[in-house]
Amino acid sequence: MPVTQEDGGRLNMFATEPRMRYAEPAAPGSNGKRLLLIGLGGAVVLAMMAVAFRIS
Repeated sequence: MPVTQEDGGRLNMFATEPRMRYAEPAAPGSNGKRLLLIGLGGAVVLAMMAVAFRIS
């Protein structure tokens, strides 16, 4: 960690930042996975709404 000395003798420590990484382009088959996850999430939400409606 880099340390600097301020006026009055106080020490100030700075954290080292992580290295930057560039985002990788999406894989060709990732679009189908995304649609599947969205569809399953929608089905779960609809099922929870049906259960809540049935209970009330």
